[in-house]
Amino acid sequence: MLNYFLAIAFVIVAVSADAQRSTGFSIKENPAQKQVDVLYNNQLLTAYCYYDSSKKPILFPVNTVDGITVTRSYPFKTVAGERTDHPHHTGIWLNYESVNGLDFWNNSTAIAPAKRDHYGTILHQKVVSKNVNDKNASLSVTATWVRPDAKVLLNEKTIFNFSVNGNDFIIDRITTLTATDSVVLFKDVKDGMFAIRVARELELPSKEKSNFVDDKGNITTVPPSSSADVSGMYYSSNGKTGDSVWSSRGNWVMMTGRKERKDITIAIIDHPLNIGYPAYWHARGYGLFAVNPLGAKVFSNGKEELNFSLQPKQSVTFRYRIIIHSGEIITTDAMNKLAADFAKIK
Repeated sequence: MLNYFLAIAFVIVAVSADAQRSTGFSIKENPAQKQVDVLYNNQLLTAYCYYDSSKKPILFPVNTVDGITVTRSYPFKTVAGERTDHPHHTGIWLNYESVNGLDFWNNSTAIAPAKRDHYGTILHQKVVSKNVNDKNASLSVTATWVRPDAKVLLNEKTIFNFSVNGNDFIIDRITTLTATDSVVLFKDVKDGMFAIRVARELELPSKEKSNFVDDKGNITTVPPSSSADVSGMYYSSNGKTGDSVWSSRGNWVMMTGRKERKDITIAIIDHPLNIGYPAYWHARGYGLFAVNPLGAKVFSNGKEELNFSLQPKQSVTFRYRIIIHSGEIITTDAMNKLAADFAKIK
């Protein structure tokens, strides 16, 4: 199942990943900062971060090959004009809103102490391996999904494969979750699972404020975004565009926009071996771009229901590819080819 990803880790030349390389990839661990930097030609592309405040490991920031940051900076940095909603939307991440009734998705330092017993946390455990060469890098890590009482529900093993192809920065995330000693239920909910929160300029223009409610009845109001520098648009493999992509199924979705006078494309590709393929898309105009394979009941208005569960010691693997592209917008035909290429990987 993971032969390709393991092979990549072995064929990548294991030059000292922490060594400073003038060309190609390098990986630098910074334990004091709780992050692992991923550099290309000595320029930061992203960092694997396991800050206490983020309540989960994330990739942050995320930059194009030519240095444009495509992720929102909040809550780690204040940027004029940037939204300050949903403080749990940080960089690129993978988690879920209802795991044995605990909310891993919405957890953040903003949660009141009296309510923290309802939230779960993903704790980084170890950097297992890191390998680099000119065009590729791999980072293997482990983490645990824990209850408020510190009991571990899930053990996580994740492989990140990073590559550069021209103006494309490509991230493959392969995550295997294994239940410990009890059944783990992923109830059908909207907030999940693999996601990126994008910079202000890449949001979709809107003229009205929107209210969003979670399964506990908490309402977040998001103001309109109609300034001239807001330029985003969604396109799905199913032909839908804009806000209509939300709650639809598709094997890929791309977001396009402009930042720093450059055209930007961010594309997420689902994999045929994933549960729920082709997945539903939790793609919001205000900048949350997520794929959720487990929320069928919500997205189908009750016509479907999954309630995916793992038995004790049982595992499930999720595979996603995200492409960060600067330059001419990726076409639909090109996206279909990219998705077909990813689908060949077993």
